[in-house]
This record gives sequence, structure tokens and C-alpha cells, in this order.
Amino acid sequence: MLGDVSETTLPAEGLSPPTPAGFSSPDALAGALRDTGYLPDEGLATAAYLALVMRRPLFLEGEAGVGKTALARALAEVTGRPLYRLQCYEGLEASQALYDWDFGRQLLHLRAAEAAHATGDTEQLEASLYDRRFLLARPLLQALEDAPSVLLVDEVDRADDEFEAFLLEVLSDFTISIPELGTVRAEVPPLVVLTSNRTREVHDALKRRCLYHWLEHPDFDREVAILRTRLPEVTEQLAREVAAATAKLRGLDLVKPPGVAEAMDWASALHALGARELDPDTAARTLGAVLKYREDTDRVHSLARGALFGG
Repeated sequence: MLGDVSETTLPAEGLSPPTPAGFSSPDALAGALRDTGYLPDEGLATAAYLALVMRRPLFLEGEAGVGKTALARALAEVTGRPLYRLQCYEGLEASQALYDWDFGRQLLHLRAAEAAHATGDTEQLEASLYDRRFLLARPLLQALEDAPSVLLVDEVDRADDEFEAFLLEVLSDFTISIPELGTVRAEVPPLVVLTSNRTREVHDALKRRCLYHWLEHPDFDREVAILRTRLPEVTEQLAREVAAATAKLRGLDLVKPPGVAEAMDWASALHALGARELDPDTAARTLGAVLKYREDTDRVHSLARGALFGG
């Protein structure tokens, strides 16, 4: 993968013995997720359960703010696994996702060897520079070494095609080859959650490797339940009115329709101002919590605020 590989297989550090998923059904997993404050619908709970028991990556696609990243965090919490997050972006390279060598420590090691007059055996000195202690593990390597774990590959649609192909290779056998050291193989494959906001189409080859689920914005009742669960200090009336107004905003032709995260921010902002219900004036003053583009706020201000926010 990254050059010639020795036949030596390195034991991944900190490995735990394989453990069962710990959930007897999608409903059991959904109940555990609800206990963390994450409220999945039946389809999402089923997809997550299958990803656990089948040891298949889960590919989540949908608008920003619908809870894709939050699901990975909740899964890490309910399974007791460490979470490693790889945030994708344009120009992301394999070395930034896998590992790098700590050049500064290697240089200090070399100078220390010279000071101790231990530079006689050049081959041995060179080999010592590529000891495991000088390796900086990035999220992909960390997830394989610290198995079982949860690996979140966030916004994979922002990465380049080349990185996507590389990622597919890693996910095919959960093995990373380090030319200077050998091969790291996860004894227990991590639970992999890939997310995409669909800024571009992800290649079919990667999708076929995964279980797929499209996340919609929650319906009214579930959004109210999410707000009440995550923000218990917010009144029932305010939660219902925020959920209703957020749904209306999503129906407009906005640059960025608000997600659940924005609805929560809005409800928190209103509560911080002492609001117990949503009125047009307070809603207009706090639009910056729910809308993130000037064009969107201008459009909402140009409409009849009473029709959008009651009053």
C-alpha cells in the first residue's frame, strides 16, 4: 500500500479481545442510543445494528445537521469504544490519515547518539530512527491499533477521488502497511461510520463496501422529542414552536436549510433570553442561531414574520 512491506505483522497496541455487539436487536440498540440523548428512527437503528453485527462500514448520507456525526459519537458511547475521527477535506493525503514520522524526535535521537559516540554501526542507527516510538499515529492507524473502536470518517465527499480510492483499500481488509516496520492489522475491525453531505457523488465502489442509509430531517414529533431530551430546561411550548418554525424554514428556498443542530442552538438562544414561547420579534433577533447565510436571513426578513413564527 505504501511501498514494499516486510512479512512481519505487528501486534496492534492496546488490543482488546473480540466482544459481541452486546445488543440483541435494533430495538435494544435504539433504547441504548436514546439513553445517550440520541433519538434514532427505526430505519437508522436497524442500519446501525446491522453495521455492528455484520462488521460492515455504515455510510450515512444526508443534509448537514441531521445527526450523522452525532450517531458515531453515540455509538462509541453505548459500545464503550474509543472514537477516532478523520475530518475529510480537499487535498487530504494518505499520510495525514495514516501516520507520519516525528522528525523532531528522530533528530534529537540522532544527535544524542552522536554525542554518545554510538554512530559506529550506521545500519543499526538508521534502523533505530524508525522505531515505533517515533511513529505518529493518525486516525486510521489509531482506530486499527485500539480495536475494537469506532472510526468516524466525516464528510468523505469533501476528499479527493484519490483519497477515496485509498480509503476503500484500507476498509477492504483493515490492514495498514508501514514499510519500515511491517503490517498493522486490526484483530477486531473498527465500527466505521462514513458521512457525506452529498456535495458530490461518492463512487459506487466505496458505497458497495458499506451499508447505506439516507438521513432525513426528523418529523415534527421526533424533533420536539430531541429538543426536550437534549435541552430539558427548554419549555415544552418553546420546543414545539421552535420545531414548527424550523420546519417552515426548511420549506423555503434557502442556501442552507437548518438542521437539528441549528434548531437546538436556536432553542438554547431563546431560552438564554428568557423566552418561554416563540414570538416574531424574538425570532427575528435570534435568526443568527438558526440561519448561517446572509441571503437566508434577508429572505426570511422579507417574508411575513408572523406567518413564519406565529404572533
